[in-house]
Amino acid sequence: MSDRFDYFVVFAEMRTGSNFLEANLNAFDGLTCYGEAFNPHFIGYPTTRDILGISQLERDADPDRLLGQIRHATPDGIGGFRFFHDHDARILPKLLADERCAKIILTRNPVDSYVSWKIAQSTGQWKLTNVKKRKDAKAQFDPGEFETHLAALQAFQITLMNALQISGQTAFYVAYEDLQDVDVMNGLARWLGCRDQLKSLNTALKRQNPEPVSEKVDNFEAMRAALAKLDQFNLTRTPNFEPRRGPVVPAYTAAAKTPLLYMPIRSGPEPAVLAWLADLDGVTTDDLTRDFTQKSLRQWKRDRPGHRSFSVLRHPVARAHDAFCSRILHTGKGSFAQIRRTLIRAHNLPLPEGDPGPDYDVAAHREAFTAFLAFLKANLNRQTAVRVDAHWATQAQCIQGMAEFTLPDMLVRETEMAEYLPALAMQVGHPAPPDPQPVPIAAPFGLADIYDDQIESLARDAYARDYVMFGFDDWA
Repeated sequence: MSDRFDYFVVFAEMRTGSNFLEANLNAFDGLTCYGEAFNPHFIGYPTTRDILGISQLERDADPDRLLGQIRHATPDGIGGFRFFHDHDARILPKLLADERCAKIILTRNPVDSYVSWKIAQSTGQWKLTNVKKRKDAKAQFDPGEFETHLAALQAFQITLMNALQISGQTAFYVAYEDLQDVDVMNGLARWLGCRDQLKSLNTALKRQNPEPVSEKVDNFEAMRAALAKLDQFNLTRTPNFEPRRGPVVPAYTAAAKTPLLYMPIRSGPEPAVLAWLADLDGVTTDDLTRDFTQKSLRQWKRDRPGHRSFSVLRHPVARAHDAFCSRILHTGKGSFAQIRRTLIRAHNLPLPEGDPGPDYDVAAHREAFTAFLAFLKANLNRQTAVRVDAHWATQAQCIQGMAEFTLPDMLVRETEMAEYLPALAMQVGHPAPPDPQPVPIAAPFGLADIYDDQIESLARDAYARDYVMFGFDDWA
């Protein structure tokens, strides 16, 4: 059908209107959208088992196979799918490099998408086809969570933009507000090479929360105050989400008075370092300076000549154990429930369906952790559909990400915090800094209870880069 494209991809995010866009694309003769084909937790849609005869397990083993199937499945038209920033990263370079792949980029005001996402989380209602069944709820705005949400969206948009610039390609940009315009949908279809035109749009899906944002957020005044600290251009509907921002800056934390800045690596000794920063100035951790933007961090640095910044390295085995216990093993706040389910189902992680109970003994903990280390090796080698999360990404890669904005003055190993952190505080004028105190992780069993040569070997296989770059020896 198209002399330019063999297939298409809709780059979007949750709560941007991608379901509605897909419904209207499927209304054109010759256009077929197969849902979230490369979602690591399901294939196509939560209830489907396969796409074009390829199961989720087969796709995870060979994502190129599904891509080829979609590419050639519609002789008289073209097929495609939706792709979000946390979908299978192995396939993204192929999509971006392929000029025969039509790129559709759907964007929405990030505040609106965040609020919609929070409401859907609260109600459990992700689609609406019958207004009478609509569930009401208000969103609770969380500044830190929104910063993370915004940074992820911006980083993905910049990745797309740079790849298209480098390869000399262009995309068809669609805003959330454009989705209700039948002329825009017809223009998109023509761009894809479809001669069919619609007289009206698909009306099966209804907008779930049509009220103003002020009526949808329970703590609206707190949200407005938090957003006032952000550059207004971060909230505009632009394809590249200018200005560019480093994804880790919102996580940086400064002491209340002492000019020290902590640049954390996730699954490191954050609680211990934050407690030490608070003890420096006789305050609580709530009084530490957080929620930086690049603009506010530059100002913090200008106002404190002689400041120092630091990050703390943790042994890869201990860091992996922390990530496993805090994000995968437990099911409470802060855990990665969806990834946990995927690891149990697709990667045979021997975990209970809920939190560990009385029958979860030290042998079970060791078995589950060793299985997680085996998964990490595949995940860090981009051999799985699950995202490489910051809580278990290599520390070398985390520090490289910091360098996009600024590097720490000092890298301190966790085992040497007692010597180097007080010395660092004295460098910036603190007369008598306290010693940092260890904070144990919340886990049914400690790493010492299960550590052996096999666990060390698995960690070395997964984190070979960190062992080489930072000279880590065996954990014990």
